[in-house]
Amino acid sequence: MSITYRTPTADDIDRLAGLASETFVESFGTLYSPEDLALFLETSYSPGAIGNEMRNPKMRYRIAEDAGRMIGYCKIYDGTSLDYDPAGKKVTELKQLYILASHHGGGVAKQLMDWAIEQAESLDADEMLLSVYSENFRAHSFYKKHGFAYYGDTIFLVGTQEDHEFLFLKPMK
Repeated sequence: MSITYRTPTADDIDRLAGLASETFVESFGTLYSPEDLALFLETSYSPGAIGNEMRNPKMRYRIAEDAGRMIGYCKIYDGTSLDYDPAGKKVTELKQLYILASHHGGGVAKQLMDWAIEQAESLDADEMLLSVYSENFRAHSFYKKHGFAYYGDTIFLVGTQEDHEFLFLKPMK
């Protein structure tokens, strides 16, 4: 494997949208009705949605490629959109970190997480927050290894289906 990492450009929007959809379906697709899954993918991972996020100055993306093929990505948000009261603290939110299953265990997730933490530090964040599916035990373990701890429960909508998720928090200072 020759993994490279970079910031995506506007030319990458279609491929990034495809990767985002593919990794979400690969990880969670069996949990939802076809209608809820289709609605979620169109709302969250269409080229239009990805393009809008990439143009948002508060959103930062990083992609991983293996020999030119996109195999993972991470995005952070300078602020928070989750059900969390920062109580005056500066919060950076880890919005997504997905890797194709074919590349699990190869260090790609760690490299993307290191980038996300560096970005939060560069934004002078006091805390980093994320939401993770309550039954995604592999992700729980990964986040705990990187200094995150359970903070509370939340709900995540996929179409009309409510998922039970956990908020994890990492102090940055």
